[in-house]
Amino acid sequence: MRVETLTLGALTTNCYLVSAQDGAVPSPCKALVIDAAGAAQEIIHAAQRNGLEIGLIVATHGHTDHIECIADLKRETGAPLAIHELDAPMLSDAMLSGAAMFGFPHEDISADRLLREGDSVAIPGTEVALSVLHTPGHSPGSISLLGNGVLLAGDCLFAGGIGRIDLPGGDERAMMQSLARLAALEPDTVVYPGHGPATTIKAELAGNPWLADL
Repeated sequence: MRVETLTLGALTTNCYLVSAQDGAVPSPCKALVIDAAGAAQEIIHAAQRNGLEIGLIVATHGHTDHIECIADLKRETGAPLAIHELDAPMLSDAMLSGAAMFGFPHEDISADRLLREGDSVAIPGTEVALSVLHTPGHSPGSISLLGNGVLLAGDCLFAGGIGRIDLPGGDERAMMQSLARLAALEPDTVVYPGHGPATTIKAELAGNPWLADL
């Protein structure tokens, strides 16, 4: 599995292109887009450079910087959108998503698939799949995606920090429970967060103050 990081948009949000890239899939390969930040054409061009077609868009949560260009991306690619059922209302509400608060443009959209704990998200056309972990705290429906030694953590866990819990829908107790769950993953798991550099569970257990007592 290959993960390419695109840091896009005014809040320097990480958008990920996830593909199988193992030589056993047809060309062009299909890919997942995790968190459609920035402009749709930036993501589409990055996919094309890597010989990828966007087959599915997944939002780790419904905050505006992570769904910024989903409407355009869906129109341009025809790819369906998946999000946890508890954050789906943010897609059609500028107040819930934070677009009104941060001055982001907002276009009402709807999800094609509602995710829940225990679901899996497959790279279209392949047998490579990521497990959906419901990791609330930053938002009610925040998810992390786990598979192949990789965790796409959204705004739950960052290198040296965590996502904000003071926004509408934030919940400190839920966040600590989610962090405890992630802390129990294999130490060598590579963490791709919603903002900032990649890290590992081992590194965060050693240096992230929010994980110190877990």
